[in-house]
Amino acid sequence: MPKKAITNHPLTKLVAGSLCAFVLGGILAAPTLRSSQHTVPSTAVVHADTTDSSSSQQTTHTLTSPYVVYGSGVAQEVYPKLNDAFQIDSSFKKLTVNAADYHKYINNDATTDAAMISSVAIAPGDPGSGVKINIKPYNGADNITKVTAQQYALVAQMAGVTDITITVTANRAVSGESALTGVYKALATDGAPLNTTNTASANQLLDATQTAIDANKDDTAYPSKLMTAVGDTTKAIAQEKQASGALTEQEIAALLDKYLAKQGISNTINNNQRTLIINALINFQKAPIANSKSYVSNVTNTINNIKTSSGNLMNKAKNWFNSATTKKTVAQASQQAEGWWDKFVAWLKSLFN
Repeated sequence: MPKKAITNHPLTKLVAGSLCAFVLGGILAAPTLRSSQHTVPSTAVVHADTTDSSSSQQTTHTLTSPYVVYGSGVAQEVYPKLNDAFQIDSSFKKLTVNAADYHKYINNDATTDAAMISSVAIAPGDPGSGVKINIKPYNGADNITKVTAQQYALVAQMAGVTDITITVTANRAVSGESALTGVYKALATDGAPLNTTNTASANQLLDATQTAIDANKDDTAYPSKLMTAVGDTTKAIAQEKQASGALTEQEIAALLDKYLAKQGISNTINNNQRTLIINALINFQKAPIANSKSYVSNVTNTINNIKTSSGNLMNKAKNWFNSATTKKTVAQASQQAEGWWDKFVAWLKSLFN
């Protein structure tokens, strides 16, 4: 029978018409690719080592979306003002964190949902950008009163994330210690296999460095100097361990002293403060992240961010969540969509030839 007779058959028309409607319906229902830089997120790599602390193997997770994570103690009517403080757009996926999340990702200290006030926005950055932190004021008030941008940056890197910008704020004065809960929850929601030994080590270092920073609060450059020294020490520990095996407590202490001296702050830290940091570094060495070859290069990028920062903003771009990676992703997605459509049209034409 001639092909023309087949293509004019009512059943053939019905099948072809239904197929077109199905595909076109799916296209119309799918999110539109806009030319705006904001709508398609860039990607960030999360390095999560295996649970075997003797292994240097890693899995690589690509962050597929930016997130904004509100503390459960924040009323929903405050969200728009928090969004203004973050300067984010509608492409950010929304989450909340509560006391149960705090217990899961930080520690088992007693807390309540109402106490979860710090909120964060997290977005991917360009490859090699390291971790950057912005602490933003809320209605003109600097409500993160304790944790510094430099602490957040190194702690997040130690937890296993890199090439990312994290923005922190709060609608009332809080210490800011629970803000990392939101970061960890966003990464877990996105599918990152975070290692709890890494996050526990990172959280311990946050606490350990706080005493020294509080004691030197009149020196605005101190958080940058201290966290640079501590970051350099973690890098050296990882390098030495991977090359020659685990370091002794005395060797770790000697490395810390070396880098404190390099920053010119040896005399600003007492024995108790130094011991707290050394203990945290000992646990860092035991964590899987210390076996990671990529940690050495990734932490170098973050240390550079810390070293050159002197305040609350590491990513000072007006649209801080934009990056060259974002633009590349938009272009690639558009090309893929166009290529798929061309193939689909060619296939439809083949049915009638």
